[in-house]
Amino acid sequence: MTINFKQVLFFPNAKINIGLNITSKRGDGYHNLESIFYPIGWKDALEIMPSESLTFQSSGIPIPGDGNLCLKAYEVLKRHYPIEPVAIHLHKNIPIGAGLGGGSSDAAFTLMGLNTIFNLNLDKSTLKELAVQVGADCPFFIDNVPSLARGIGEVLKPVDLDLTNYHLMVVKPKVFVSTAEAFSAIVPQENKTPLDMEAQQDINRWALKNDFEKSVFPLYPELQDIKNKLLEAGALYASMSGSGSSIYGVFSEKPMLEFKNSTVFYQPL
Repeated sequence: MTINFKQVLFFPNAKINIGLNITSKRGDGYHNLESIFYPIGWKDALEIMPSESLTFQSSGIPIPGDGNLCLKAYEVLKRHYPIEPVAIHLHKNIPIGAGLGGGSSDAAFTLMGLNTIFNLNLDKSTLKELAVQVGADCPFFIDNVPSLARGIGEVLKPVDLDLTNYHLMVVKPKVFVSTAEAFSAIVPQENKTPLDMEAQQDINRWALKNDFEKSVFPLYPELQDIKNKLLEAGALYASMSGSGSSIYGVFSEKPMLEFKNSTVFYQPL
């Protein structure tokens, strides 16, 4: 196997959910959804180096638990291809439990990084098949383009959605929302109009909603307060991302806002 360790540093990025509908409950206990995944510039840093044994270290935001999706991605790939051990270092910058897909992105970029380093020459279709074995959101980050997601998030279709003329502010308060809490008041229902068609309208007319807000906002009123503050400051659209707890706003001009006890990310899209 030819090994290429010229590129060892990668920058996994986050995503936001533009609209999120829970459409039905599956026989396996999961739920089908419909959402637009949109990539944003909030990034982690991922370093993969040669090593005599497989190791993982992290810095930045502490990662809870013993396992990690980067290691899971390595193990999934190794089941199919004879790759050698590596040392993985992840500098965690994207908040955890924020609805921003940071862990899924780290795993997807690990797969892509290992594909590059070991010259496996796997195409994107194959990488997506591997990525879904790690997590439902992981395949999105292989193409990393605005996409309509269905199923449990793994059925993807690129959408023509460009927010590059706008400004994005993402606010992550010190709130953790459990999956059980998020689903507590969900009544699955098919959306009459597909999200990708709704998103083609002018942003000022968007009626896109996140179903999880119904259950999460009553439990954590500060999240509703953040959304209200974004809208009052002129956001053309504001929403919770995923099942929380990040709230974002899309503005026509740079917003002049401060949020105490929260992590705030801003970028001109």
